[in-house]
Amino acid sequence: MSFQYTAAQMATVLAEGEEGGNHESLNPYLTGGGALFVLLLLLWITTRFNRDR
Repeated sequence: MSFQYTAAQMATVLAEGEEGGNHESLNPYLTGGGALFVLLLLLWITTRFNRDR
């Protein structure tokens, strides 16, 4: 394959994806809430192990 052919294919693929790029099943609130929950859980676990005795 030549560079021009590959560049033309990439331009075609990128042009088709300009409609948003988000998958229909991904809810941003659920994803963000899940990430926040995981980070808070990790913070809680870290503080439990970091006690001065």
